[in-house]
Amino acid sequence: MEEKENVALDTVPKVFWNAVNTRKNKTAMREKDLGIWQSISWREYGDKAKYVGLALNSLGLNKNDVVSIASEGIPEWLFTDLGVICVGGISSGVYTTDSSSQVEYLVNDSKTNFYFAENEEQLDKILEVRENCPSLKKIIIYDLEGLHDFSDPQVISFSELIKLGESIDKNNPDLFESLMAKVSPEDIAILVYTSGTTGPSKGAMISNKNIVYQINTGINIFKPQENDEQLSFLPLCHILERTVSVMYPLQTAAVINFAESIDTVPENIREVSPTGFIAVPRIWEKFYSSITITMKDATFIGKAFYKFAISVGSKRKDYILNGEPVPFTTQLLFGFCDQFVLKNIKKLLGLNNCRYALSGAAPISPELIDWYLSIGLDMREGWGMTETAGIGTAFYSREIKKGCVGRAIDGSEVQIAKDGEILFRGPGVFCGYLNKPEQTKETIIDGWLHTGDVGHLDNSGNLKITDRKKDIIITAGGKNISPSEIENELKFSAFISDAVVIGDKRKFLSCLIMIDEENVMKFAQDHDVPFSNFESLCKSKEIIDLIQLEVHQVNKKFANVEQVKKFTLIDVQLTAEDDELTPTMKLKRKFINQKYTNIIEAMYKTA
Repeated sequence: MEEKENVALDTVPKVFWNAVNTRKNKTAMREKDLGIWQSISWREYGDKAKYVGLALNSLGLNKNDVVSIASEGIPEWLFTDLGVICVGGISSGVYTTDSSSQVEYLVNDSKTNFYFAENEEQLDKILEVRENCPSLKKIIIYDLEGLHDFSDPQVISFSELIKLGESIDKNNPDLFESLMAKVSPEDIAILVYTSGTTGPSKGAMISNKNIVYQINTGINIFKPQENDEQLSFLPLCHILERTVSVMYPLQTAAVINFAESIDTVPENIREVSPTGFIAVPRIWEKFYSSITITMKDATFIGKAFYKFAISVGSKRKDYILNGEPVPFTTQLLFGFCDQFVLKNIKKLLGLNNCRYALSGAAPISPELIDWYLSIGLDMREGWGMTETAGIGTAFYSREIKKGCVGRAIDGSEVQIAKDGEILFRGPGVFCGYLNKPEQTKETIIDGWLHTGDVGHLDNSGNLKITDRKKDIIITAGGKNISPSEIENELKFSAFISDAVVIGDKRKFLSCLIMIDEENVMKFAQDHDVPFSNFESLCKSKEIIDLIQLEVHQVNKKFANVEQVKKFTLIDVQLTAEDDELTPTMKLKRKFINQKYTNIIEAMYKTA
């Protein structure tokens, strides 16, 4: 991207406005409307953000005031986000799955002045609790469907807000840029509330300086090219999606395509065919699972070609992982396999144009990374957290090492404490937790962020994460065990969607397993296993035996003390709406342990 001479792009507003002025009528984002992808230019992006910022400023938004956004990923989210930041406000995302009581907590904790609600459902939540939210000035609605007869003095539509901002801009055309000029690198730009796996959410304060550092560092990791395309589908409240879909494109100029919903991601990704794709492990697991099941129905010749192509791809992958040149014959064979087999697999997944793929936000099975590398995808694993303002470690180009999450990004450092905890230091480290000075002091000590993750560094500085410090299981025999390693191996099975290993202060490990409904149902139909619903499927002897075989295969990879001796199938399918999962689909281990106490105890009573 071309930069203006002698202009230090050291704040988000400056980076954003430079992008708008440089790219003008080029496409910034797309969304689907009535089945057709509609483009939005950088000029429109800039105008809408400007009007939002000016309107809020006229309604009483002062510098460092908080604006909350409760919406799925849509263009209006970005217009609001950048508009708020540009006039010196602080933008805070609210998960659409949050309850009204959670909304009340977030609004009061952040002293939110303006609340953006996507639709009637999100509006109902804030209306239910607004009497308990004294800081709230106005509520703005994006989608008025079902609300045309609704009237409330505190509530206005997004279109009304835009008209107000447009009017202010006409009367005072220099106001927006003068407000942007007052924003400094040290000013807080966004609040990101932690997903709350262990208790009430904490608002992580992330500055303009933090974000600009992430933007500049990301370029060296992903090597953007002209006409890059991305698909946005995770909640924009989450730091990973916020960084990738909102902040990075300000520098890379990648076009952001908004998925219609999480359920349409497989369809939308095939339509968009992104050049880069970043997702959480659960998405990568589902993609792999879909191919595994598809191949079960393939012809004998189809299966043989697939097996051969994967074996060739695996050999090529081994050379790459070892840092060795790929022999000519292996590369030639891979080219043949890619042309006639692997390219079709990538096309089926929508990843045929994908230059790089990244898994983040939670651990992923090394075997899964292997498979994606074997089909010719530049698959990498990275690590970061809300408190690092995004990516903390990553692999640059092809420096991939299986089981590791890369080295510290440029300008940052990682070290390991005596107890194995990962410590992180760099310009991306957040500014602390809002209203929680004591927890901030416990988290940032002498400039080092205490991450709560446990791991170690290899001789090349690559980080391997063992688990969350609080999740390490210490058995009755005193053995320290990382449950995530075992769980990731189990989830590599096409028949297992989730697993929670139990065993702290116990004589052996047990496991709660959630089956993959679609794949297990197909197995049942193919093998004439009778069932009437999902619950009966989980109780079927044939299905229990099927999962027992999967557990047995995984146990072979671990020492005796690390093997799962007993398991129970949980007859529910978890979604982001469930209390057991965070909105980014991470398991709340403590909550699950409490909810299924009786089932867990039963596995040990019968021992």
